[in-house]
Amino acid sequence: MAENIQQHLERLKSKMLQLQKTHLAIRKENEMLKAKFAASQEEGAQMQDRIRILQEQQFILKASSGKMGELDKKQFEQSINKYLREIDKCITLLSE
Repeated sequence: MAENIQQHLERLKSKMLQLQKTHLAIRKENEMLKAKFAASQEEGAQMQDRIRILQEQQFILKASSGKMGELDKKQFEQSINKYLREIDKCITLLSE
């Protein structure tokens, strides 16, 4: 009977150690995946900024060549107005 209990305790101890190892491995993997996710989000944000810059350059090129359609003109005007509003906000903040 005592041997049976001792064997049972040894099996439990072995399983607990295995669970601890598995838990640590999963935690390390989780941390690695979180780091990869954060890097991917940063890369995505950089790509979005790059896309925005390229679109603005495209508008400028079209405007300078005189080949803008009505839709392009409206989008270009909207982006310029957006920048003007941001500049106005900055001037207001600086004058306070």
